[in-house]
Amino acid sequence: MADRAFRSLENLERSASTARVLNLLQVARDHRLTQAWLDRPFFLTPELNSSLLVKHRLRRNEYDAFRIPRQVATKIIVPIDRRDLKTGGRYVFVGQINYEQTLAEVFGITTEHPDFTALGIIDRSPSLDPFLLREQLGQAGLKPAPCYFSISESDLQQMLDFVKIEISPLMQLSLGSIPSGPRSIERMALKIISSTPADWTDALGQTLRLRPDEYQECLFCWRGFLYYKWVMDKIMKQIASVFEKIATVKPVGPLESQTHEYITRSQSALRSQIAKNCLEIMSTLTDYDLAYRQFTKNGNPAGFRKFLLDAPQLFARLGEQIGALQHIVSFSNYRFKPRASPPGGDELMDILMDFEASLQRRDHSHAF
Repeated sequence: MADRAFRSLENLERSASTARVLNLLQVARDHRLTQAWLDRPFFLTPELNSSLLVKHRLRRNEYDAFRIPRQVATKIIVPIDRRDLKTGGRYVFVGQINYEQTLAEVFGITTEHPDFTALGIIDRSPSLDPFLLREQLGQAGLKPAPCYFSISESDLQQMLDFVKIEISPLMQLSLGSIPSGPRSIERMALKIISSTPADWTDALGQTLRLRPDEYQECLFCWRGFLYYKWVMDKIMKQIASVFEKIATVKPVGPLESQTHEYITRSQSALRSQIAKNCLEIMSTLTDYDLAYRQFTKNGNPAGFRKFLLDAPQLFARLGEQIGALQHIVSFSNYRFKPRASPPGGDELMDILMDFEASLQRRDHSHAF
C-alpha cells in the first residue's frame, strides 16, 4: 500500500457524489451500534469496512501502476485517523501491479476471500451507485445490510428540489388526508430519499397497500428510480456539449494510419452508441412514469406497487447504462475542457476505447 497521504479526505467526504464515492467510514459512524451493521458487513475485514472507495480518474503519473491501460480505477483509501480526516490516508488501487500481494500483506486477504470477490465486482462496476451495487453483489451471493446502500448527503441536498416536484402529484391527488403544503411535500420527499427506516403504518404505506415486509423494499426501489431520473436529467443537459467535445477533439503529434482510422471511426460511432444508450434508459424510465401516473391519476396503486416490487431486476442494466454515461460525461468535461492540453494520438485512442467499452452490454443472466 502506498504511504502517501490523500490530501483532501475531509473535502472528499463532504462533497462526494453517490456514483463516485462509497463512504464506508460514514456508514460505520452512523450505524456501528446497529445489529444489521454488525451482522451483515459490507467487508469482513474491519479496515476495509471503514474505508472510502473512490472511482478515481487516473493522472498521467498513475498510468504505470497498471499493466493494462485504463482511464478510471477503484481507489481504496484507509484513513490514518478515522476521527480526523485531515491527517489523510493510505491507498491502493484495485487491480494495480502487485495488487494481490498488497491485499495479502496489508489486510490478510487472499484471492479466495469474500472481500477479494466484492472488490472485483466493485472495480468492474461503472459506478458506485447503491442500487447497481446491491444487485451486482447479490448476484454473487453477497448481501450487506441495507445501511450500506444510501445516497450521499451531497447528492441528497441536490436531489431534494427535483424529488419534491416529482412527488407533488402524489401528495395532491393520492394522499388527501395529508396537507400538501410545501413543508409536507418536503417531509415526504426526505422520507422517500432518506435511508432512515420509515414506519410502514404511515399514510404512504397504507395508500400503496404494502405489507410491512414490502414497505422498505419499495421505498428503496422508489428511491432508486428517483435517483436515476435526477441523474439523467443532469446528463441530458450536458450530452450535446459532450457530443461536440468527442466529435471535434484533435490529437497532437504524428499519427500512425491505424490510429487515425480508429479515432475517426470511433468519434462517429460513439455518437450513435451514446444516443442509443440514452434512448434505452429513457424507455425504462418512461415505464416507471407510466406506472406512477396510473397511481396518481387513476388512484390505483396496484400497478405502481408491482412495478416497484419488480424494480430490482431493472437496476443492474439501468445502473450500468447510466454509470457509463456518467463516466463519459464526467471524463469528457475533465479531459476535453477548453484550456486542457490536447491529447496525443495514443491517449485519445485509449480514451475512446474506454468509452466504447463502457457502453458495451453485459450479460446479466449469470452471476458476477
